[in-house]
Amino acid sequence: MSAGFRISPALWDRIHHFASFPQTGVSLQQMVLFGQNPSQGTLLKASQFLSEELPVRLAHRVKELDELPHNLSAMPSIKKVKNWYAQSFEELITFPPITLPTNIRQALMVSRPDDITLPESKPNPSLTHLADTYSSPPNNGNGNGFNKLKLRVPMERRYYANTNNVNWPPEVQDYNKRFTKLLEHIKSRHDPTVTTVAQGVLEWKRSQNARHIGLDMQAWLDRFYLSRIGIRFLIGQHVALNTQQAHKDYVGIICTQANVHDIVQEAIENARFVCEEHYAMFKGPPVQLICPTNLSFPYVPGHLSHICFELLKNSLRAVVERYGVDNEDNFPPIKVVVVEGKEDITIKISDEGGGIARSAIPLIWTYMYTTMENQGIDTNFQASDFKAPMAGFGYGLPLSRLYARYFGGDLRLISMDGFGTDVYIHLNRLSSSREPLP
Repeated sequence: MSAGFRISPALWDRIHHFASFPQTGVSLQQMVLFGQNPSQGTLLKASQFLSEELPVRLAHRVKELDELPHNLSAMPSIKKVKNWYAQSFEELITFPPITLPTNIRQALMVSRPDDITLPESKPNPSLTHLADTYSSPPNNGNGNGFNKLKLRVPMERRYYANTNNVNWPPEVQDYNKRFTKLLEHIKSRHDPTVTTVAQGVLEWKRSQNARHIGLDMQAWLDRFYLSRIGIRFLIGQHVALNTQQAHKDYVGIICTQANVHDIVQEAIENARFVCEEHYAMFKGPPVQLICPTNLSFPYVPGHLSHICFELLKNSLRAVVERYGVDNEDNFPPIKVVVVEGKEDITIKISDEGGGIARSAIPLIWTYMYTTMENQGIDTNFQASDFKAPMAGFGYGLPLSRLYARYFGGDLRLISMDGFGTDVYIHLNRLSSSREPLP
């Protein structure tokens, strides 16, 4: 990993320089249109976009990790994560650039024709109240003059290459391969980030004798994890475009025809299996799915699967704990209803698990808050995310909400104390929302 890595004063200068630039938000729609039938030239353009964009995003995070409130920056696990981000930043900015002949450089610099335009991305309506925290610059997120940050070239000029009738030389493919290898290496370095940051927060809670984390730390964790989802999505998408065989329903890791019924059904089966294993039951509470079998839209199946799985685990656990393990023939069913609207696809998960007291509702969105007894963090921090059997470390709900918000959706919870809970997952059907960039 980065055991002996230290951030030199010269590297700090570079980090502060890159952190003075705005980040560029990308929408699912833009990623799909850009990544269809990519040539080596298109992939080179994507590599160049990421070699500019990722250092900016990483620099923002390193700077923030160094300036956290309440002495959180001094925690050993937080320092470890800061060094990972700084090391990845350094590897990206020192990656040798490609030298190209003049005709190839000109082909890469051709403006996008008027009839091929990337649709404009829109901000997430659920995040208007967090405008200062999540705001992304206007004009496709280019950030021209925004908030006294430095100017950057508009995205449609950076995210396009004239691939018609161009014979791409072998060094282009070689550069794309080497850059993809670097991204895979960076992605695996950051696999344990969620657990390591959680460990850092635990270290802080122990050092301060604190029961809960404050709102400022909560807001920082939201920003940090949302940024991490974005960085990993961009890297995962680029690696997939460069390494996977073309598939008619996939552009990188985005499924252009993600079937909601199939994804939710699989999440139901997985959550019930985990529930039955955890409680040593023959059959867990039944789950009824009401969803059109042909409902599909462009999305990252892994994101939707993660959200549904986490929420179903919560509902299953609530029902089992309310009615008792020995009552498995009399569990009330959990109902999952999926509806398509004009803007959103909404998934409602309803259980009769007794609900949540109104005073506890604000706490359920708090990191490190869990209703499970005696949960600690496993010492194996190599896991890329929490893989707790039934409930974990108070990360399921807040992280699921971030996954929903990342591409313009949201997650809302309404509880009837003494009866049960309804959770609403809103997904942006048009895929036009840009990433919120904290």
